[in-house]
Amino acid sequence: MSKTANAERQADKPSGFRLFRPILAGATLRERMVACLGALVGITLTGLICGFVFGQGPDIPLIVAPMGASAVLLFAVPASPLAQPWSIIGGNTISAFMGVLAARFIPDPVVAIGVGVSLAIAAMSLTRSLHPPGGAAALTALIGGPAVTSAGFLFPLFPVCVNSVILVALGIAFHKISRRNYPHVPVATPVNTHGTADLPAPLRVGFRQEDVDAALVELHETLDIDRADLDRLLRQVELHALVRTQGDLTCAEIMSRDVVTIALNGSAERARELLIARNIRTLPVVDGAGRLLGTLGLRELTLHGEQGIAQVMSEAQTTGPDEPVVALASSLTDGRTHAVVVVDGERRVLGIITQTDLLATLTRLLSAKSLALPGPVAA
Repeated sequence: MSKTANAERQADKPSGFRLFRPILAGATLRERMVACLGALVGITLTGLICGFVFGQGPDIPLIVAPMGASAVLLFAVPASPLAQPWSIIGGNTISAFMGVLAARFIPDPVVAIGVGVSLAIAAMSLTRSLHPPGGAAALTALIGGPAVTSAGFLFPLFPVCVNSVILVALGIAFHKISRRNYPHVPVATPVNTHGTADLPAPLRVGFRQEDVDAALVELHETLDIDRADLDRLLRQVELHALVRTQGDLTCAEIMSRDVVTIALNGSAERARELLIARNIRTLPVVDGAGRLLGTLGLRELTLHGEQGIAQVMSEAQTTGPDEPVVALASSLTDGRTHAVVVVDGERRVLGIITQTDLLATLTRLLSAKSLALPGPVAA
């Protein structure tokens, strides 16, 4: 056997390391460890709180099995639409109610379990609370035994609803402590900041929302991701592809180095004079050591009158000198940012790159690319 064939066979064998590679995009070992810790804390405290408040008797469980599945979503994939607070609380509670309803009116248990889960899916869909563990909550209401059956229509409220509310509250607290965003809020769709009917500049080229919708229809798939998040992901992919193919030119190579700045203790009138006299739109604000504190423009000065610079300056968009120029495309085309300040590790101002600088650079890149293309071959 050749060395190449042997290497290919070895590559096909699942190594111990490969078995533990994350199967979800964006997942890391650290994220999974955080999820495990969250589930440990969330489920344990949910059981303890319910047991403390309602007692631990044989008549009704202090925590129901679907909470384990809810914890997987809540702590492992907190950005999923299926893991949001209303999905967990509403999905579990409504589904348990559907299960109790099926058990009450359908005597045949085999038919009842099918109808109960089916009704749960329909009810969750109609109430926008789709949550996979809800199917288990419906089944629990049907096959949970005498304790669940005797509880009747109280079962969806306790323990299901109470368990869900406590678990979500603990999840919110845990994610806040671990500095993870939960509940997940999709990024707002870009809007035209000039108040006109035109699409924002980044949305006028490339794919549009209707293209995403058409692709989803053609794939015949239901993806566990919000459309706004999907749009943001695809645009980020476009940006990374641009950086990969055109990322040789760095910010240090095109930035303006003789940067006009103003001190924090300067006057608003002086800032206005500099903006107009130098014909610039962004004025970096620095401290005595030349470290960047913020930026000023005529908009801030006009809106806030004669207040001090510290009160009217905006947060600065920054980058490093070694970053690819094309990576600034998303910032400088958002309709708000007119310039990006280049700073070092201590936020000392090294230079500035404006929209004009970026446009000139992209024009040169396109020109160079067109000159490099082979011409038609003569017959």
